[in-house]
Amino acid sequence: MDLRQLRYFAQIVESGSFSKASRCLFIAQPALSQHLAKLEDEVGKPLLIRTARGVTPTDNGMALYHHARFMLRQLDQALCIARQEAGEVRGMVSLGLPATTVVAIGLPLMRRVHEKHPGILLNVVEGMSGHIGQMMRLGQLDLAILFTNDISSKLDATPLLEEELFLLLPENSPLVPSNRTSITVTEVAALPLILPTSTHGLRRRVVAEFERRDLTPHVVAEIDSLSLLMSCVYDGMGVTIKPMSALQHEGERGKHWRALSISDAHITRRNYLYSIASNLLSPAASAVAIELRDTARMLVTSKQWRGVSLIGNQSDVKETVTDLVI
Repeated sequence: MDLRQLRYFAQIVESGSFSKASRCLFIAQPALSQHLAKLEDEVGKPLLIRTARGVTPTDNGMALYHHARFMLRQLDQALCIARQEAGEVRGMVSLGLPATTVVAIGLPLMRRVHEKHPGILLNVVEGMSGHIGQMMRLGQLDLAILFTNDISSKLDATPLLEEELFLLLPENSPLVPSNRTSITVTEVAALPLILPTSTHGLRRRVVAEFERRDLTPHVVAEIDSLSLLMSCVYDGMGVTIKPMSALQHEGERGKHWRALSISDAHITRRNYLYSIASNLLSPAASAVAIELRDTARMLVTSKQWRGVSLIGNQSDVKETVTDLVI
C-alpha cells in the first residue's frame, strides 16, 4: 500500500464514481481501477460496492476512508511544516463552526488570521453541531466549537464562553406587548415557536425547561437552517429562542428585532473549543486556536458579541441584555 493509492481511493469515495474521480485526479479510468484493485488485494476485503449509479464504500471501505483522510491531512501538514521558513507558520487548518457562531466570530477571525498569519490557509466548515462533532471524531477537522464536552475522550475540549438564550421576535411583532422587558417560560410555551429539530442541542436545552414545568410548547415549525428560521420569524410566523449572535447582522439588513430575557429561567449553553490531541496539533492549528480565543475575548469585551460571558482564564466579562432592540 502506498499513499498514492490512498489518495486515489479517498477521491473515488468522495466523487462517488470512477469517472468523476479520474477527471479530478487527471488519471485514466482504467489505471485508476487498477490502483483500486491492488489496494483491495492488499487489504483482503472489498472496499467499494459498484452499481450502475456509481460506487459506495463498504463498511471496511468507509473505515479505511476515514483513517486515510486523517493520515493524508497529517502528511500534508507535516510537509508544510518541513517546507516553511524559520519563524513562519504555514499550513491548512480546518475549523468547524455552528451557524450562530459563524455569524458572531467568522469574519473577525478570518481577518485576524489573514493579517497575522498569511501563510495559513483557514478552511471554515459551517454546519449543525452534530455534523461538526462527527467530523471532529473522524479526524476531518483540526478545531471546532461545540456545545457539549462529551464528543470524544480522544479530543481536547476547553470551555470558551457561555451564551444566554433569549426570546427573539421582530420589533413590531404583536405577539408580545412592546412594553415588556422580559417573559416567563409559561408565556413562551404559549407562543407560536419556530425551533431547530429535536436533534439540535439548543432544542433539547429549551425543551428541558418546558418539561421541568410540565409544559408543552406550541411549536409551529422546525427548521435547521439559521437564515430560513430567522426569515420565518421576521415574516411573522412565530418567535424563536436563540443566542444574541443570531441577530449579529440582522440590523445591517434593515431588520429590527427585540431580544427578551426569560425571567424565571437562566437558559444558557456553553461553548467548548475542541481540538485534536495536542501532540498531533500542527503549529498552524495552534496559532488559529490562539487567534480564535483572542477574537472571542475582543468581541465580548468590546460588546460586539452580546449576551455572552467568557470562561476560564479569560476576563470575566458578562453582559445582561434585556428588551434589546436591534
